[in-house]
Amino acid sequence: MGGLFGVVSNQNCSKVLFYGTDYHSHLGTENGGMAIFGEQGFYQTIHSISQAQFKSKFIADYREMSGNMGIGSINNVAPQPLIVRSKFGTYAIAASGLITNKDTLAEGLLRQGVSFSEMAGGGVNPVELVARLINRGETLLDGIVNMQKLIEGSLCLLILKDDGIYAARDLCGRFSLVVGGNGKKGEYVIATEASALQNLGYDVMMSPGPGEILKLSRSGIKQLRPPSAEKKVCAFLWIYTGEPSSTYEGKSVEIARECCGRALARKDRVKADFVTGIPDSGIGHAVGYAQESGIPYKRPLVKYTPGYGRSYTPPSQEIRDLVATMKIIAVREVIRGNRMVVCDDSIVRGTQLKNFTIKKLWDNGAKEIHLRVACPPLMYPCIYGSSTRTKGELAARRAIRTLCGKDPESIAPYLNAKSKAYREMVEWIRNDLNVTSLKYLTIDEMIEAIGLPEKDLCLYCWRGC
Repeated sequence: MGGLFGVVSNQNCSKVLFYGTDYHSHLGTENGGMAIFGEQGFYQTIHSISQAQFKSKFIADYREMSGNMGIGSINNVAPQPLIVRSKFGTYAIAASGLITNKDTLAEGLLRQGVSFSEMAGGGVNPVELVARLINRGETLLDGIVNMQKLIEGSLCLLILKDDGIYAARDLCGRFSLVVGGNGKKGEYVIATEASALQNLGYDVMMSPGPGEILKLSRSGIKQLRPPSAEKKVCAFLWIYTGEPSSTYEGKSVEIARECCGRALARKDRVKADFVTGIPDSGIGHAVGYAQESGIPYKRPLVKYTPGYGRSYTPPSQEIRDLVATMKIIAVREVIRGNRMVVCDDSIVRGTQLKNFTIKKLWDNGAKEIHLRVACPPLMYPCIYGSSTRTKGELAARRAIRTLCGKDPESIAPYLNAKSKAYREMVEWIRNDLNVTSLKYLTIDEMIEAIGLPEKDLCLYCWRGC
């Protein structure tokens, strides 16, 4: 996971860069960075944000920075933006996504005599790898195009040069980029999240298509490569990853989540005293459920927002567990003696949900807990983003292995909500989580709630293709 932000302005843009980058804090917990270009050349600052929020780490930096163009990044994979001196001139580069063949590409370059100076997580920094691949092109544009052909996975890219910002969306458009502008000021911005634009005074102008490459400069926006026809946008953006106030491909995240909740309620006959959502990403789903069912919405669980981000994004289980323990506070007076429908975006590993959230509800006197999940059971680790890395992490896969004694050759029966195998899998997960009942949305229901054609969505997490 990761978020990118860039700005081109006729005046000092450091404040816009600082706040625009910060609006992507929900997409990463490990690294933050900004690079700016001005009269004195490039200025770069990178900090770890694993133990502190982006704002507290970078507020002094942005006040010292000065320039009319800049890019910023928040991510879990590698320190960035990096400053690179190349035959195309000096530039700053930042990227989000995942390169699954990173080690193979790096070894190939090393054998050709290419050296790497940046390290991340014990290996080559993938952003430096991307820069090395780009630098082999005849032109900067040629280098970007060839790099995208070589990598496996998914990558969105920002490059800051003295003449503007070059932006490239990943080839299948799995993750978002959006361009905004302020006509009065003659400024342009590009961001992963559309929600980063509004409070900074920018209107959404366009969203680059799959593989599209743009150049943003003070003279305007220039298309360097048109978008490709194939589009496979990550469905999980609407279910969990995206900021509720964002839109992707013209579809609102919050509205999609409400539609998921409504779909869950339409096929449910459970009796409950109230509906709730696990903060924060389960709230939109719960609102939709409450609207459709007529069951009142209450908040038995409150997130301590100032201190803790998402428990899904940190790379280590120890940190994920700590965040899950500390960020959610139970309201005993709301919970005690009540039957509740609890909506959540997904069950990935299930460990935090079971050991921290569900346990808090039982410990504070819940009478019944009916868990409703806004997407189907996750079957495959994502190969395009840096979230789950192995099948063994996934709750559904643990259930299947326990029931079958091994990983079956085909998981097709477990994708069919009407099959006996699916029912047995869900019952195993229900028992493991220790909830009164458990229901998931089907793939078809989820697609309908998002509102895009199935052919335009990446559903790899569920289907493995």
